[in-house]
Amino acid sequence: MTFGLIALMISAAFASAAFYINFAEHPARMGLPVEFAIRQWKPAYKQGFILQATLAVIGGACALMQFFSQPDIYWLIGALLLLANWPFTLLVIMPTNRKLLAMVDAPGPDAGDLLARWNRLHAVRTGLGLASAAALFTAAMDYI
Repeated sequence: MTFGLIALMISAAFASAAFYINFAEHPARMGLPVEFAIRQWKPAYKQGFILQATLAVIGGACALMQFFSQPDIYWLIGALLLLANWPFTLLVIMPTNRKLLAMVDAPGPDAGDLLARWNRLHAVRTGLGLASAAALFTAAMDYI
């Protein structure tokens, strides 16, 4: 059960961090002029990527280990939802990230729209984290 509880805590941390970014950090950033918003986004994105990528991998791995030791479909669902952040980020969000990173020194006319799009896409990551935490919580309730 240890891996399952670790997975639950990590999944909740992932969801909390993603939620904070969507509902506090990014809206505050969007209150800045677009050229400053993009400059602030770049270091925040890089640090956030390190944090959230690490949480997704470790949490997903712990949930999978728990699933293999105590098969319960909710451990597997929680793991897959948390790990789904990787392909979603690489395939769906990364094109927007690359465009934003290219505009840091000279924002284009669509920079504000790209920042808004980034926040909408990141909300999917928040949803995946929340759904993962809910699934892992459901699994943990069977063993507490």
